[in-house]
Amino acid sequence: MQIYPEYDTGSFYDEMFEAAGMPRPSTRLLAEQIAALPPGELKRRQAAAEKALYDMGITFSVYGHQAGTEKIWPFDLVPRIINAAEWDLIDRGLKQRIRALNLFIDDMYHDQKILKDNVIPAQVVLESQGYLPACQGLNPPRGIWCHITGTDLVRDTDGQIYVLEDNLRSPSGVSYVLANRRLMKRTLPELFALAKIRAVDAYPAHLLDMLHAITPKKVKSPMVALLTPGIYNSAYFEHSFLAHEMGVELVEGRDLVIKDGYVCMKTTRGLQRIDVIYRRINDDFLDPQVFRPDSMLGVPGIMEAFRAGRVALANAPGTGVADDKGIYPYVPQMIKYYLGEETIIPNVPTYLCTNPADRQHVLANLDKVVVKSVNEAGGYGMLVGPASTREQREQFADKIKAAPRNFIAQPTLGLSRVPIITDGGLEGRHVDLRPYILYGEDIYVLPGGLTRVALVKGSLVVNSSQGGGSKDTWVLEE
Repeated sequence: MQIYPEYDTGSFYDEMFEAAGMPRPSTRLLAEQIAALPPGELKRRQAAAEKALYDMGITFSVYGHQAGTEKIWPFDLVPRIINAAEWDLIDRGLKQRIRALNLFIDDMYHDQKILKDNVIPAQVVLESQGYLPACQGLNPPRGIWCHITGTDLVRDTDGQIYVLEDNLRSPSGVSYVLANRRLMKRTLPELFALAKIRAVDAYPAHLLDMLHAITPKKVKSPMVALLTPGIYNSAYFEHSFLAHEMGVELVEGRDLVIKDGYVCMKTTRGLQRIDVIYRRINDDFLDPQVFRPDSMLGVPGIMEAFRAGRVALANAPGTGVADDKGIYPYVPQMIKYYLGEETIIPNVPTYLCTNPADRQHVLANLDKVVVKSVNEAGGYGMLVGPASTREQREQFADKIKAAPRNFIAQPTLGLSRVPIITDGGLEGRHVDLRPYILYGEDIYVLPGGLTRVALVKGSLVVNSSQGGGSKDTWVLEE
């Protein structure tokens, strides 16, 4: 039976419909329930969800935006569905990847065996802005560097899932996963009574368990804090949300001081020792005595306390070497080198502009590829070739020639689509997925993650700062 026969699946992989009006087996129940709603009801519930977002103050900031920095989080009510078998593959692939990346980071700050064995060119790593010589010889608790990771996944036209990039410094967005789920339960409660959907609500508890697991030795009742740059940071809502959900202190650098070699929080009752810090400030600003001397956000002396094992930091300083986009193409080699395994989830084919042959290909095909700056995020510093102008391509060509290490390029993928609610009914829009991985005593992958959707018709850019939104992601039980 056809449902929504007017829905156009286009030439892309549509995750809800196999063909016009024909839902996939895993999405049929959802499609039937939406179709059974009275005319206009879905749009009314979408409006109710948007009002709830406003009332709840769920926002994000866009720096330099003409209409102001604070914006309500854009949300679409139609959920994205991932079946159990597909999620099992994703779960295994992400755990494999994070183990290899962690071993790579540890190797970079100790023996650098993978460089000596010429598996990865040493120059690529040592010239990375994410490689911090000040972290050489550090030994974080349990040997874990990347405690919280957000790995971006995409699906191409043929349905194949790829890793687009790894985010190991201060990955954001998980608070919106939790907020989206709560909104869905309030707005479409009848669907949750019918579908068997894996829960995401326990993420803050898993996060706190992971932070406890990396507590320095001999500390029986650890004091945990979340370190934020402050209210003007784009992800401040998430910082305060997670601190509240975990029941831990939310602090800024000015609230902390080093006393007798330990990190302490200033309180009205005197200094209170802090044992574990979930830091949401970048390495450069963490300790003005080690990194940027002009930083007013960090804590002078915190790196010495960390090196001495008197405080645990998540993520450990220096993890950025593993989410450099210029090092990303080598992750399959890392998996083979450190784990002796074949990669479960492949990378997107990538051209390194440091390679003369790759650079020549990229410069000759700027209208067909996506060029990314290795040190930018959030959709900035990027050229989407098919949507670019000749002037933009000429500008990027000059940038690539001047500093090839700063750029990579990838084919323009036909990102999969899912339906969103529009004035004209359901229409397909491109999506990606950011699952969140916690690495403490063991590895936990949050079922689903943040589905980001390009709300602008035809756009491939899903970042909220560039006009994208989000959806609730449902991972089905067996």
